[in-house]
Amino acid sequence: MDKREQLIDIATKLFSERGYENTPLSVVCEKANVSKGLISHHFKSKDGLLREIFLKTTQLIVEINAVDTKNKTPNEQLVDLLESFFIQLEVDKMFFQFSLNTMLQPRTREVLKDLISERATFILKSVTSIFNKLDKAKANVLSYMFIAELDGVAINYLAGDIDFPLSDIKQHLIEKYRN
Repeated sequence: MDKREQLIDIATKLFSERGYENTPLSVVCEKANVSKGLISHHFKSKDGLLREIFLKTTQLIVEINAVDTKNKTPNEQLVDLLESFFIQLEVDKMFFQFSLNTMLQPRTREVLKDLISERATFILKSVTSIFNKLDKAKANVLSYMFIAELDGVAINYLAGDIDFPLSDIKQHLIEKYRN
């Protein structure tokens, strides 16, 4: 792993755990064993580093939304989307925590405003394209509801409840959207 990727990984972990505002660049540098100059070289600023991490988490979301639209029914596409979402939620919990933290904090939300808007537009278009095939008249509201369900699951899972029934919720949503 090169220093740039190492910085992204360490900063993501620290921003996820401590919050962006509570994580000085000096701590990121110390954990990565690099100088502030190296961060400036790669990212220009702490905000630049934040934007880079957000872009990386957005790429993860693009990968989650990559479903086979040609060979699968809309319901199969929704199930694939759910399967991918739940796998990524467990595997990349830190990235989901980072996204949640940054999108809910006023300061980081302002820094990422354009990227948050692009991400939300991408997600809505992806999901709406599937629901358009199921119920064109209600596709928009069904898409927002679907996204809200997944957001709610992620928020509650990330809240740290040790006994959170993630696999049961996954199974329930798959059964709901399989039909």
